[in-house]
Amino acid sequence: MPNLQNAKKALRQAQKRAVQNKIVKEAYKGALKAVRKAVEKGETDLTPLLQEAQKRLDKASKRGVLKKNAAARKLSRLSKYAKRALAEKK
Repeated sequence: MPNLQNAKKALRQAQKRAVQNKIVKEAYKGALKAVRKAVEKGETDLTPLLQEAQKRLDKASKRGVLKKNAAARKLSRLSKYAKRALAEKK
């Protein structure tokens, strides 16, 4: 445990930020998982799910939970996966 007042405050802040970061991280991971599940089920209209995933990834990168390029990479790979699955169905 920290002894100094500023170290105690830093610990409190870090714990609060960790909780917020976890919420954001779970949100974008859930959105990515929803798209993957929809693709596996064979759904054809993935646009709203992909938009939600993009929104969650953008918010995560804006808040510093993910780096900008990491979010872009995840979205790119997800949309590529969805597009390939739709092309195989046709």
